[in-house]
Amino acid sequence: MLPNFNTSDLERVKQKLSKPCKIAIVTHYKPDGDAMGSSLALYDFLKEMGHYVTVVAPSDYPDFLKWLPGENAVVNFESQSMPAQQVMNEAELIFILDFNDERRVEKMETLLRAVNGFKIMIDHHLQPTDFCDVTFSFHEASSTCELVYRFARAVNPAYKPTLAFAENIYTGIMTDTGSFRYSSTTGDVHNIIADLLNAGVIPNKIHEAVYDNFSFNRTQFLGYCLKEKLVVLPEFNAAYIAITKKELNLYKHQTGDTEGIVNYALGIKGMRMAAFFCEHENIVKISFRSKGDFSVKELSAEHFSGGGHQNAAGGKSLISLDETIAKFLALLPVYKEALTK
Repeated sequence: MLPNFNTSDLERVKQKLSKPCKIAIVTHYKPDGDAMGSSLALYDFLKEMGHYVTVVAPSDYPDFLKWLPGENAVVNFESQSMPAQQVMNEAELIFILDFNDERRVEKMETLLRAVNGFKIMIDHHLQPTDFCDVTFSFHEASSTCELVYRFARAVNPAYKPTLAFAENIYTGIMTDTGSFRYSSTTGDVHNIIADLLNAGVIPNKIHEAVYDNFSFNRTQFLGYCLKEKLVVLPEFNAAYIAITKKELNLYKHQTGDTEGIVNYALGIKGMRMAAFFCEHENIVKISFRSKGDFSVKELSAEHFSGGGHQNAAGGKSLISLDETIAKFLALLPVYKEALTK
């Protein structure tokens, strides 16, 4: 079912956008391709309408996203706290993109809760919390970028995507669909891609910028993960990789270096579920991936304070890395029937 923006909420938003105003666009902590692509595409669309727009990121994001059109105007809350607070406090409208719970902005949560701007959520994750004035939430969508594209069309049916808008939207859909291989890649998504290509997008240029642009250290780190740290548990059709802080430092870890590594574990023949555990200061960050009808979202939400999508979720653990892995291994027998059927 296609997302339907033809509601009274859409009319409320269109009314808010009927005259120039100050707008902040906020996405989640450690933004990925969909988060940055949707934020910068909406930035381009709203700027073209005559609004005063700023994208506020709660943290830094990977270097392979720093070519995106408009990226140089992003305000990073971690490194630019005062400018970010000023933008948020002055914003009449605040767009919430690619997250549906205030906790997802981490240290910026207090500020997000305190500001008075009219909040509009555009997101595709399950079970949104009720903290926005208007919520456009469609978990069936391939990405938040798909929804921003549809939102722009709903606000202005005659809208012709700029190249900047198109490149940002393409990047988010590409990354959130695993280069168009996930089941969320419908015929309607391909129709959107066709429109983006007509706007001037060059697919191989974007793919190379995102996927063929890693540092030598990150490439060595990937090799280390796969050769030394990958554990396969064929009796559960599961695999995992666990990385310590020391190992991250050994390979001069940068933001984004661990992104996507969990997919290599899932790519092994017979695997239904994979996990990537990464030790940070006082917390273990976890990425889960699965195939078919096994829901890592439920596993993550129930046991690791996480959430996301059925086949792609994240979580966290406040116990040690070793204890976290032991907890994960103890859970596998509970899910064995679902993983091996």
